[in-house]
Amino acid sequence: MKIFVAGGSGTIGVPLVRALVSAGHSVTAMTRSPEKQAELRALGATPALADAFDPDALRAAMQQARPEIVIHQLTALPKEGVKRASDIEATNRLRIEGTRNLLAAAIAAGARRFIGGSFALLPGAMSSPGSGGEPGEAVRSMESQILEASRSGKIEGIVLRYGLFYGPGTPSTVSMVRMIQRRRLPVVRGDHGQLPVIHLDDAVSATVAALDHGVASGIYDIVDDRPVSMTDIVKTIAEFSGSARPFVVPAWLPKLIAPYMARMISVRLPLSNARARQELGWKPRYPTSRDGLADMFSHAA
Repeated sequence: MKIFVAGGSGTIGVPLVRALVSAGHSVTAMTRSPEKQAELRALGATPALADAFDPDALRAAMQQARPEIVIHQLTALPKEGVKRASDIEATNRLRIEGTRNLLAAAIAAGARRFIGGSFALLPGAMSSPGSGGEPGEAVRSMESQILEASRSGKIEGIVLRYGLFYGPGTPSTVSMVRMIQRRRLPVVRGDHGQLPVIHLDDAVSATVAALDHGVASGIYDIVDDRPVSMTDIVKTIAEFSGSARPFVVPAWLPKLIAPYMARMISVRLPLSNARARQELGWKPRYPTSRDGLADMFSHAA
């Protein structure tokens, strides 16, 4: 199939493009960075240089590619991971304006299917009063645009709600490992959070499965089998990396010095991948984050 990946040079974009090319698809990978075109060519894709906020350039790139399927993986997140609400403002804009432009270009080019890479919404975890960062609103806009286009018969829209990415090559994981090895990332006493997570490789395989098996207007939670607390993640990384045990801080301390982390710790969002298993014919290679981290460190040894 002819596939257009918007955000082809991003965290999930690169392994996704690699997997699609390996499966025999003809892939056009969009990036706004001229220096990343060589990397995309090396993966076997045709690079398309365009900005999601430039409707004319985007439409021209899509018309040239004439894809059957468009995959929306546009983000603008910091390489070190999200640490404050303001870090997600650029991605919010991509989810609202970028989605609008990408959908219009896909429909105009005659694409049959549009797959949007969303995320499992973490209520209040990434925004705070007066921060200007409202990821919930941006994600709802992105998803509603895709689903409305699907329900109106313009294109087959599918939404994939990814859990928090982790794994080798994931910037947030690399940053966490570095901090834990330096004993700069504590655990919080009484942390009973339930964060939905997904290994990056499993997010890629679920996306590939949605090409043929996703149901139009379908929403799929792409998460592993068990939610996990931030404390469990930190302790597991410390264990497998041979780092010293993380020190423990009282629950009130992050609220004062790291409000973003405090909100993350408070999230309890157990989700199910049952629909993705049933309809996409997919299951995570790594059922839990402990399985995925164990494999990651075994290959790093």
